[in-house]
Amino acid sequence: MKELEWLEQWYEKTCDGDWEHIYGISIDTLDNPGWRVRIDLRETGYEHMSIDKVEQDHGENDWLVCRIENKIFEGSGDCRKLGEIIRIFQKCVENYQREGAISFRL
Repeated sequence: MKELEWLEQWYEKTCDGDWEHIYGISIDTLDNPGWRVRIDLRETGYEHMSIDKVEQDHGENDWLVCRIENKIFEGSGDCRKLGEIIRIFQKCVENYQREGAISFRL
């Protein structure tokens, strides 16, 4: 899974001896069922990054929501959306690095 490898590399580059003790990344399951990914951007080079809310709703078993709020990327989706959530975060980071744009639409 290329998305997970990319996230591992991003995490490794972001760890600075302090950030990972206070902030970090969490990947949890939801009871509806699904996934929730939270990536705290505070005290990183990405803390000013924002995106328009990404929302897909094709029914109970095909949905996804991603946003950045209060300097935290949060993505939730059905059981098959973990890779897509990470991919959306990757696109945000890559666009921010390339464009320097603080806010953008995916």
